[in-house]
Amino acid sequence: MGSILELLVSNIFSVLQILLVVRVVMSWIPHNSNTDWAKTIYSLTDIILKPIQENLPTRNMGFDFSPVIAFFLLGVIKNIILSIAV
Repeated sequence: MGSILELLVSNIFSVLQILLVVRVVMSWIPHNSNTDWAKTIYSLTDIILKPIQENLPTRNMGFDFSPVIAFFLLGVIKNIILSIAV
């Protein structure tokens, strides 16, 4: 049963990391952000990115580092949860 839970946790965090990458790519490519799939990606990733953006001084940097930080933090949190579960 533990391996199923580990697989589930690992997959959830991996999907979140993939969604972050998709959002970053979407920010580089012109697209219609009013489509259902774009709104879904933005709403799922905003949950992760907004707290980081609010606490990260991004003024005058010209680049939003919050996806990079979020990607790293998701990996760290996933590893901590999986190490506790073992």
